[in-house]
Amino acid sequence: MSGFDSNPFADPVDVNPFQDASVTQATSGATETTGEFNPFSANDMGNHTGTTIPISSGSTQPAILQTSVEQSAQAAVTAAAQASLVKQQEELEKKAAELERKEKDLQNRTAGRTNTGTKENNWPPLPSFSPVKPCFYQDFDEDIPEEYHRICKRMYYLWMFHCATLFLNVLACLAYFTVDAQNGVDFGLSILWFLLFSPVSFVCWYRPVYRAFRSDSSFSFFFFFFVFFFQVAVYIIQTVGIPRWGNSGWITAISMIGSNLAVAVVMMVVAGFFTVNSVLGIILLKMVHSKYRRTGASFTKAQQEFSQGVLTNRNIQTAAAGAAASAAQGAFGSA
Repeated sequence: MSGFDSNPFADPVDVNPFQDASVTQATSGATETTGEFNPFSANDMGNHTGTTIPISSGSTQPAILQTSVEQSAQAAVTAAAQASLVKQQEELEKKAAELERKEKDLQNRTAGRTNTGTKENNWPPLPSFSPVKPCFYQDFDEDIPEEYHRICKRMYYLWMFHCATLFLNVLACLAYFTVDAQNGVDFGLSILWFLLFSPVSFVCWYRPVYRAFRSDSSFSFFFFFFVFFFQVAVYIIQTVGIPRWGNSGWITAISMIGSNLAVAVVMMVVAGFFTVNSVLGIILLKMVHSKYRRTGASFTKAQQEFSQGVLTNRNIQTAAAGAAASAAQGAFGSA
């Protein structure tokens, strides 16, 4: 009956899984050997020193940094090469533009020539309907080397200032004449100096220095020095203002202060213009002489150029041949 007395719904054996022999043995051994672990204790750190992986004793720089430095250096070299190419391209474009401009200028100059191939005169710049035509050809960019542009243009400006001063001298002498009729001689001479010295100065000292710089002519240099030296002397005389010489200089201007102050002021202004002419003339004479010494010109070359010019001049050859023929005919006729 004992079998019928048991509870069929109760567990036949009350089993504790943690009381298993293998489990209890493992847990009891782990407790003995493991102990409490402190990761910051010195003993535990010492126990794990053998298992740490040491840092490589080689270069501390990562390999990827070397690669970036090399790439940056190559990029710098490439950028420098590109900048150099861009600069060369800009220089080539500038040279091409300069050549194109010169070609256009050459075409314009060629179009301005006559059918015979000679250059058409363009100075003085007169209108096309004027009955008087230009007498000279002048082009600084074409005729004068670039290193002589400035000095040659200064000589041209001096000549224009010289003509303006002579014209103002006429007005000052006119005012001088209105104050006293006895000063009519100065007024008449001032008109003569203006009409005479304006074109003569252009032909006698400006054109020679223009030709000298254009063709490096020793003869033209010597001719300019000879004439322009006297021109500077004339400037000084005009600045002084000797009475009855047709110049409104300092002497005649100061002499008018007591008679008519307004006329004296006008004459003093003109005297100042003559003074500026004198100073500029001396300065430019020295500048031209310094340029002349650099060109290698000499008196011997001037003599050779003069002799060659005389021998090759057709007019002189014709005149000499005519004179020789006349002399021969006279000699045969008398015989």
